[in-house]
Parts: sequence; C-alpha cells; structure tokens
Amino acid sequence: MSSNLHNLSTYNPDVLPSKEVVANQKYGIIVADWNSVITYKLLDGAVEKLKECGAVNIDVIHVPGTFELTYGARLLEEKGVYDAIIVIGCVIQGDTPHFDYVCGGVTQGITTLNATKGYCPVIFSVLTVNNMEQAEERAGGKLGNKGIEGAITAIRMASLR
Repeated sequence: MSSNLHNLSTYNPDVLPSKEVVANQKYGIIVADWNSVITYKLLDGAVEKLKECGAVNIDVIHVPGTFELTYGARLLEEKGVYDAIIVIGCVIQGDTPHFDYVCGGVTQGITTLNATKGYCPVIFSVLTVNNMEQAEERAGGKLGNKGIEGAITAIRMASLR
C-alpha cells in the first residue's frame, strides 16, 4: 500500500452552497446491486451526506450491476428534473478480462452522458479495485467512503448550474 493514500472523504464545507439551496435541489442515485456488501455502504454514505447538507429530494434506483448504471442514469437524466445524479457501483478484478470491459464501458458511458446530454451532471462513484480489501477501505474504511465523495461532488456540480 502506498504511503500517500489518505481519506478522500474530507472536504471543506465552505465550498458548498447553503442547506436552503440544497433543499431546493433534486438528486438521483443509481446503485448497482452486484457487490451489494460494498455498494450499499456507498449508498448509505451518499444519502446520509446529502441529507446532512440539506437535501430532501433524493430518488434511489437499483440496477443489477455496474454495467447497467449508464442506462439507469440516462433514464433519470432524460426526465430533466434532477440537479445531479450519482452512479454507485463496485467492480473487483477477477481472472478474466470482464473487469476491463465493465470498467471501460461504464466509464465511457458516464463520460458520454456528461459530454453530450448535459441535462445534469452524472457523478462517478464507482470503485474499480483489485480485491475486496481495497473495496472495503473505500466503502467506509480507512480511505473514507466514495459515496460521501459522490454526494459532495454532486452538490458542488449542481451548484454550477
């Protein structure tokens, strides 16, 4: 493990809009059920942080796996009612190239949504890790919770609009 790893879930609250502003925004979360022992921890972190920051309008949609996050996000985005959408997934390296295809596909899919659709920002809270230990470290462990990071990023990006 590299010595430069740190908890990325810390942030400066002064860069966030007021709770009143966040309360008037709508957030969507798409979460993959595959690797749910990890993704549900990320989901809990995101929802808790959004609420802590003032959000009251949060919709959560479940999809089977990480690859399906792009489709779920597109469906929500096209409704035109969300200020930001967070996609949550976890892909753990295995013995086949499946990892590469899933990671590449979802990354490109979310990038395309952000670059071409533009209804609202789609925030990438997908873990792409080598093993379960790395996933646990990023789902509430010593490296923080990527779901919390996604919530903070969603709030900041929604305020750009």
